[in-house]
Formats: sequence, structure tokens, C-alpha cells
Amino acid sequence: MARETESRPVRTRRSATNAKGEPLKQERAARTRASVLEAAAESFAAKGFPEVTVLDVAERAGLTKGAVYFHFANKDALAVAVAQEFYGRVGEVARALLGEDRTPLDRAIEFVRRSALLFRDDRVIQAGARLQIERPYIDSSLPTPYVGALEALTGFLKSAGEEGQLRPGSRPEALARVLLSAFFGAQHMSWVLNDRRDLVERVEEIVRELFPEHAS
Repeated sequence: MARETESRPVRTRRSATNAKGEPLKQERAARTRASVLEAAAESFAAKGFPEVTVLDVAERAGLTKGAVYFHFANKDALAVAVAQEFYGRVGEVARALLGEDRTPLDRAIEFVRRSALLFRDDRVIQAGARLQIERPYIDSSLPTPYVGALEALTGFLKSAGEEGQLRPGSRPEALARVLLSAFFGAQHMSWVLNDRRDLVERVEEIVRELFPEHAS
């Protein structure tokens, strides 16, 4: 009579996961990449692209150069990633406003006000603004500047015009260009003269001159 043998379940090795079910290894890699990106932004904002080295970024992040190169091929790739994050954060401001119960003109004004806070306080935003000035030194294509912000402002102001919130004869496209030009001029002057400490006040001046009835 054949001897019956007990079959044992085959055990497979499972990777440890986080609360979301994602592999911990993947989570650690994402955290490391974010740390590198933040360190790169701080370095670019403080010193400018030409003066920054990959070693500077690694030391600021508390990592080895090899860890930086694992995520980014070179300094140019770091600059592109920081610039992309810059535009992503500016875009988040516009998207958040679309979900708020505001009039279109309020959205346009709040867009520049919140952008002023970002430029004053956020190192990624400060780095992105500086990298755009230093484009000739970067051997990679950066996102085209101003386009996203201009589209957002134009959309808000077109809606404001349709709802009768703009002065008679106002052209939303031209007004969006004027407002954005004034904002970026103000942020640059504030950066050069006062390290952006007075940027919020300078933006309020713009709002008072262009939309006196909506000034705070």
C-alpha cells in the first residue's frame, strides 16, 4: 500500500509593505528622492546653478554622491526636476482655487496673493525662479516659463469678464499679462532688494492699483 505523504504549503517570500500596501523599499526610495530634490532646491536657491555641485546636494541631504546619482543622472537632471516641481506647485494653487467657492476675479487676485507667499517661503519655488534666469547654464530643456500661470490667470479673468466683474473695455488676456508681468517684476525686485521679505506687501500694491475695490 502506497504511503500517503502530507503535503506542505509552499511558502513564498513576501516583501514588507507600508500601510498603503506599497513595498517599503519603494517607499524608502521615494523618500530619498524627495530629500535629494529638496536639498537640490535649497542649494540652487542659495548659490545658483553654476556654483552648485552634486557633492553639495549630497552633503545637504546627508547622503552619498552615489545615492544622488542613483536618482538623478547629473546636476542638469536635478535642475529639470526642481523646475518641474516648481511649476507643479504653482499649478496646485490654481487647481485649489477652482475648487473654492469664490468669484472668478477673487480667484485671480488670490492666485497672485498665494503665489507671493510661495515665492517668499518655499525654497523649491525660489529655486525654480532662479533656475529660469540661469537657463543658459543648464544643458537640458526646462519647462517653458509663465505659460501655466498665464493660462490660469487668463481663464479666471475671462470668467470675471463674462460675469461683469471687470471694468468696461477690459481685455482679459491683456489684463492677465499685465498682472503676471507685474507679479514677476515685483518678486524679482523684492528678491534682489530684500530677499523677498516684503513681497506680500509689494503684491498688495499691485492689487490696490489694478483692482482697488478688491484690495485688502
